[in-house]
Amino acid sequence: MRMTEPAAATGPSEAAAVINRALDLGATMIDTSDMYGRGRGEELVGRALRHRRDEAVLCTRFGVVLGPGDSWWVRGDAPFVRASCEASLKRLGTDVIDLYYLARPHVDVELEETVGAMADLVAEGKVRHIGLSEVSGEELRRAHAVHPISAVQSEWSLGARRIEAMVPVCAELGVGVVPFSPNGRGLLSARDDRSAQLARTFPGREGLPAVLREIAGERGVRPGQIALAWVHHRARVWRVPVTPIPGTSRVDHLEENVAAAGIELTDDELARLDGVSAGTGG
Repeated sequence: MRMTEPAAATGPSEAAAVINRALDLGATMIDTSDMYGRGRGEELVGRALRHRRDEAVLCTRFGVVLGPGDSWWVRGDAPFVRASCEASLKRLGTDVIDLYYLARPHVDVELEETVGAMADLVAEGKVRHIGLSEVSGEELRRAHAVHPISAVQSEWSLGARRIEAMVPVCAELGVGVVPFSPNGRGLLSARDDRSAQLARTFPGREGLPAVLREIAGERGVRPGQIALAWVHHRARVWRVPVTPIPGTSRVDHLEENVAAAGIELTDDELARLDGVSAGTGG
């Protein structure tokens, strides 16, 4: 997503450099969506993986239709599922998508219809695994009854913990969790002071930056790395696979994100972080 934002202006060569460096470092899960840059994100990923496709777990999403300007709406009917997949396969330059997500359920289409159409894609070999994004525990159960769900993608960070209300269902069903914005939409990894924006985005958690800076200073790392390490630790807390997908368009930030996976937080550090982030709000 970051690579398709106007401010990033990431070209194919820059995108390829970041993605290939990720693969070199062992970060093999590459996540995109058909809505990023109105398809440009998938094209960038496809070009970058042209000669290394077998090394990546390639993930993309569908379900959000972009209209003129900033308008958008959601679709989930069976014909749309198939058409979306075919278009993504073409843009990605691949014969199969490893993990195909529904971006969000359509209120006017039964979830069973959408997941059933996704299951057909698995049967045809166009998709290996299916996932959901932004769903409730009850919706996950309904979908899982139609076809095994491999992963649920949702926001999860020290600032946003609402997902923790439904993570027990993931653990029960053996569904992995893929947190997006694990660095609090960039606010917890920002190099400058974003306290006012943090207060608006994650009210009640204004104490987070200070604690992150303290722990990072003691460790000799960056605050964003501590925030990301906390998300990785959720796998132990909830006994469920957790694979965060921090976004970046720069190799140096990518390397910091990968290094964060090796940070083992102590019980004291975890208690300090929970002290300023507890609760499922945000």
